[in-house]
Parts: sequence; structure tokens; C-alpha cells
Amino acid sequence: MQELRDRVKALLMDGTVDRVLGWKAGDLPYNPEAAYFETPESLTEFIYDGFCGANLSKMMIEASKLEGRTLVCLKPCDTYSFNQLLTEHHVDRNKAYIIGVACKGKLDIEKIHAFGIKGIRRIRGSEADVASGILQFETIYGEKSCAYADAMLERCHVCKGKEHRIYDELIGESKETKDADRFAQVEQIEAMSPDKRFAYFQKELSKCIRCNACRNVCPACSCRKCVFDSTRFDSAQKANVDSFEEKMFHIIRAFHVAGRCTDCGECSRVCPQGIPLHLFNRKFIKDINAFYGEFQAGEDIDVRGPLVSYALDDRKPGQTAERG
Repeated sequence: MQELRDRVKALLMDGTVDRVLGWKAGDLPYNPEAAYFETPESLTEFIYDGFCGANLSKMMIEASKLEGRTLVCLKPCDTYSFNQLLTEHHVDRNKAYIIGVACKGKLDIEKIHAFGIKGIRRIRGSEADVASGILQFETIYGEKSCAYADAMLERCHVCKGKEHRIYDELIGESKETKDADRFAQVEQIEAMSPDKRFAYFQKELSKCIRCNACRNVCPACSCRKCVFDSTRFDSAQKANVDSFEEKMFHIIRAFHVAGRCTDCGECSRVCPQGIPLHLFNRKFIKDINAFYGEFQAGEDIDVRGPLVSYALDDRKPGQTAERG
């Protein structure tokens, strides 16, 4: 991490960039926060470790409106989101200086808690430049440990790859983390009967408290005004007493980002209720691949998405994917 901190400091000091968009420590050792750094002195708070899972690409929408150039630290998976925003003209490439940071997988504190590791005071082994595969925790209950791989976010187990799709320079060496099939969970749900599938999502989505964290963090949710903030109908309420959330909000949002979602997994990462929201988007990605051929949003800025282009042999309305 010292190499990264030294480099961003040098770029800030020589005027190459006017500010740095990265992470700073939060109030606990496992919850760093996205932050701007505008002076070399402020970079003493700059950190980058296994808990820096936040995708900073969406913040570049507002950064593109600022004077000067913003240095942004992007992990390999984040660059897909930045590319998609670039394709949709939401970010200004000339106002961004991209440092592609290495990634060995990002950590899920909920998985760590599930191992019975709580009351954490200090963590060792989560540093980005530490090769150890073991996380060690100093807790109020004594020393604890677990394997790094066992504590990774779900999205890291189905990683799209450790190649940065866009960058100005790279720092550090990434480690391959993929060890699972990206669509295995989707196929398990597809194999359910319609009643069981409905019951599964009804159970999960009934947990929704309409905090809008998923919408606010999603790079594909980049509308200036969201329909769900309208006061003309009942969608603006939170935790409604009826079934609006589970039947409308997340379904509509999934359709809204279809063909544009890069499967960054931020929606599930920030959900305070632990709802696997990424499964909606991943189902759409799987069907798009089946209907139109494999397509990865954000992989190539020169390729038009299948839902915004037309061919005579396109799948007709009403045709569904074959299962089995």
C-alpha cells in the first residue's frame, strides 16, 4: 500500500491531478469509507486493504463536474463499471486519472461474523500487499483466525478476471480468486418450481426496508431523477405496509439496468438486510447471453449492448429461454 500512497501523493503534488478519490479508515477496522483527498497531508488517512470493496466508479459522475482532474483508484471489476459509464456519457475520461489497483479479493465482514469472530479490535493479513492466506483477528474475546478465501465476498468467487479494462497506470499484482460458476446460483433457482421460486424471492424481498442503498450505490442507476422518488404515486414511501417493495421496486430496478449491469455486486454488498439482489441482475445477464450471445457490459467501450442494438434475427417478444 505504501507504493500506492507514495504514487498518488506524487501525482497530487506535481499537479497532474487536483484530487484523489480513494478510501480512508472508518470507525472500525473493517469499514473503510470512500473519500476525497485534496492535499498531500490528507493522504496520511489514505488506506487500501481487503475491506476496500466499494466500487468508486459511480462517484466519478460527480467528480467529472468538478474543476480539474480526479485521480481514482479502481479495482479490475470496477473498471467495467467505469467503461459502462463512459459508454453512456456519464463520466468525462479527460477528467479522470485512473490507477488500476491490485486485488486479491475483497472481504465480507458478515462472513467473518458468521465464523463467530466478533468484537474485533485489530486485523492482520487484510493488507493489499500481504501474501498470507490467513486473516488474524485480535478481538475482545482473544485471538481468532480464518482463511482469507473463506471470508471473501461472493462476487470475488465468480470474478470476471483480474485484468483492468481501462487505466492510466497499474500498481501492484492481482491474484486470481475465481473458484465457482458465475451462474450456479441462478440455475439452482431456475430449477425450482414456480411456486417455490416465488416463495424464495417473496421471503428475501420482504426483508427490504427501502433504504435505497442498492440504488444509490449502483453504477447503472445513474438517472438524474429516479422514478421511485416521484411524489405522484406511492413509490416514494419506505417500508410500505403493502407488498409494493417485493413485487415492484427491485423487479423494476433489475429491468432498468438490464444489459448495462456489469455484475459488480455492489447492490448485495451494501444491503443492510443481506438480500442477494445481484441474483436478479445475474439472471438477466444469463438470459441475454442465451438470447444474443455472450456479452459483458463494460468490457469493451466500442461494442454496443444487445438491448440497444437491433438485428433481424433478434429474439422476438414472448420467446423465453430454454431450461434443462
